[in-house]
Parts: sequence; C-alpha cells; structure tokens
Amino acid sequence: MQNTLQWYPGHMAKTRRLIEDNLKMIDTVVEILDARIPFSGRNPSFDDIIKNKPRLLVMNKADLADPDKTGRWIDWYGSRGLKVIPISCTTGQGINKVLAEARETVREKIERDAEKGRTRTLKLMMIGIPNVGKSSLINRLVGRASAKTGDRPGITRGKQWLRIKGDAELLDTPGILPPKLEDQAAAMRLAYTGAIKDEIINRELLAYSLCGYLRDEYAEALCGRYKIKEDISGLEGYELLELIGRRRGFVISGGEVDMERAANMVLDELRGCKIGRITLELPEDIAER
Repeated sequence: MQNTLQWYPGHMAKTRRLIEDNLKMIDTVVEILDARIPFSGRNPSFDDIIKNKPRLLVMNKADLADPDKTGRWIDWYGSRGLKVIPISCTTGQGINKVLAEARETVREKIERDAEKGRTRTLKLMMIGIPNVGKSSLINRLVGRASAKTGDRPGITRGKQWLRIKGDAELLDTPGILPPKLEDQAAAMRLAYTGAIKDEIINRELLAYSLCGYLRDEYAEALCGRYKIKEDISGLEGYELLELIGRRRGFVISGGEVDMERAANMVLDELRGCKIGRITLELPEDIAER
C-alpha cells in the first residue's frame, strides 16, 4: 500500500452518471455508512453530485462498532447539519426509523402537497461505497429479498426501483469508491473492513497495521481475545501479529509463525466482531476534506 491506490472500473463511472441523471426526481438521498469507518467510508464525490439535495446518513453495522464512539460521530455530523441514524441490518436496530426520518427531511414539501390535496410518493435514492449493507437495508425496508446481498464489495450492479412501505419508492445504486484514494490511512481503514477487495492488498501488511491500531485503541479487547498476558505497548504491529500467531498455534517448520494464516485470522475476526465492537477512526483523528 505504499503507492496511492487508484482504480475506477467502468461500472463505477456508469453509477455516477446514473446518480446524476436520476437525482432530479429524488426527494431525499439516503447515504449508507459503515459505523466502523464513518468518515473514511464516505465517497467525497457524493457531495459534489448531490449538492443541496436533502440527505439522511444511515450508519449501518452499528452492532459491530464501539457504541461510545458511534455517539461521538453522530454528534460530529449533527454539528454539521446532517442527521444520522445508527442501524443494524443484522439485528434490526433502528430500521423502523429510516423511512420516518427520510420523510422528515422533506416534511414541508409533503405538507404543501397535502394542503393542495395531493398525496406525495416519497422517492428515495440509496447510495454508498461497496460492502456497507445497502442491499440488506433495502430488503429490510421492502420486506423481502429484492436486492442481492453478499459479504464482498461489488454485488449490486444495476439500477433498481423498488416499492417500499408507506407510499414510498426507492432507487438502489451500486456502491462506488472514489477514483483515487490519496489518503492512505483512509484506504487502510476501508481495507480493514473489506470495502476494498482483498485481492489487491497484501493482507499481512494490512494485518500489521491493524494490530498497531488495536494495540493503541483496544489493547484490552485484543489481549483478551488472544489470551496475551504480556505488555504489548512496545510491540510493533508485525511483532504483535507474530505473538498472536504463536498464541493460536500457527507455528510451522523451524519454529516460525505462519504469518499469512495469522493475518487472515485477525482480519476475519475483526470483520466478524470476535475481537469486540471496534470503531477504526474518530472525528479528531481525521482531516476534513
């Protein structure tokens, strides 16, 4: 990850055009975030595309994130005029608030139409980067498996208009990442959560970096998960990963640790919430775009 990650597959450029072409018929944009990376997990180009269109931020995977830090992010976005709803498509937390809060963003328009005897069909657009759970949220709102879901980026591929409860329609769009990720710290956070395909990243280097972050922010949870009794404060990320590998018995010939196996385990266990409820960034840790 020493070089700036750059890619922009054709379907991502197509999705940007889809959003731009359909925005005029939309009442509210619902932007889905991963609660573990509430800033790095946003595509900054969305601000340029959406401009002043009403927007609701939905922070999915809140059941995997640190609840105290989630609260700090909600306050941070609120101070910037953005409403945030923490949800979990796995547990159902907060799902019933999404449609109500989306309506609230255009309440005055709805009331004006009602005074004229018109019933407004609320038109929503769902956007977000890959692997944040857009399709899972849509299926929750619709009440059936209308959108494809998966645990890897790039599942949703086309434009889908769906009817949802409460006289509303929703336009789903495929997830798109920025054309370039010049902030390598943000790129690493995306990779920790699986938003960037694992095939393009060295998973051992990724795990070294992750272990360093967990050492600084979640040492107790990390040591508890891997039964580490030693003081880890002075260990580098690769030393910590090696220690974890030894604790799990990933020792190969010559007494060396199978670092690839250890890296895969740590990344998988982070994503599966086995280490604990982890948030990978805080408002004071990032520079605003």
